Amino acid sequence: MQSRRIGTQEVASIGLGCMNLSHAYGTPPPREAAAELLRHALDSGVVHFDTAALYGATANETLVGEVLGSRRDEFFLASKCGMTSVDGKRVIDGRPETLKATCEDALRRLRTGHIDLYYLHRWDQDIPIEDSVGALAELVQEGKIGGIGLSEVSAATLRRAHAVHPIAALQTEYSLWSRNPELGTLAACAELGTAFVAFSPLGRGFLTGKIRDVAALPETDIRRAMPRFSAANYPRNLELLDQFAGLAGEAGCTPAQLAIAWLLHQGEHVIALPGTTGVPHLDEDLAGDAVVVNEEVLKRADALINEQTVHGPRYSPAMQADVDTEEF
Repeated sequence: MQSRRIGTQEVASIGLGCMNLSHAYGTPPPREAAAELLRHALDSGVVHFDTAALYGATANETLVGEVLGSRRDEFFLASKCGMTSVDGKRVIDGRPETLKATCEDALRRLRTGHIDLYYLHRWDQDIPIEDSVGALAELVQEGKIGGIGLSEVSAATLRRAHAVHPIAALQTEYSLWSRNPELGTLAACAELGTAFVAFSPLGRGFLTGKIRDVAALPETDIRRAMPRFSAANYPRNLELLDQFAGLAGEAGCTPAQLAIAWLLHQGEHVIALPGTTGVPHLDEDLAGDAVVVNEEVLKRADALINEQTVHGPRYSPAMQADVDTEEF
């Protein structure tokens, strides 16, 4: 795959978000199936694995550590702090002492002495961003983490944090149907030398063209509570998919691969971070790096699916309250 940079390290243009294996999209796959996918990803050239303390209430970090810990020198490891599960409830806590304690626990679960990239999963807006980043900077000095990342923050918050310590990566949702980064963070990252790591590059599965009936999703799937998947909005969004599939056909690839090709075209600092529970889907996503799509098709895809044509906001008001990203 193409090479891109996070801080001083090179990674492939497509990484693997491990959340799906433990969290958020219904019942997670059996452990052995999840382990098979992680091993297959590493053997297939994925060198960037992304997890978090929140996912599965620490189960995801434990899984990654148990399955890949013996091959730790073969991959770039990212995890997150500042948002965890406490007694079954999501808690945002950016106090320096909490971030440091979470890191110590993560190192143990991940079976490593060093996390290459450690994100503040959410900015705790009761704590100055400078204080939280200062604590992470101390972890860099101690050699426990290699670089500092931020997740779901605005360009203004990124700049404040970067003034304290260089921010190696900013992670937020970005795809054809989630364009919020174009309001500032995408450009700010390019200016500051910060990698932009795009989670949900396939629009939480929408851009694969395979989710036709939201009612078929598991009851515990987080998409059921997302406005774009509501009974009022999803039928209107579905109207975009047939045209998008047609564009993918012209390009000689699948819709998922076209979506990833479009994303990687948005800047040399952009890294795609899809997640999946299936090996065939993983292989399909990884092939998106090699797809050659002409400018005309990319422009038509851009014009077809964007913030003006997609129905419904990205998050519900309650979920949006937890993030600091710009809104249309």
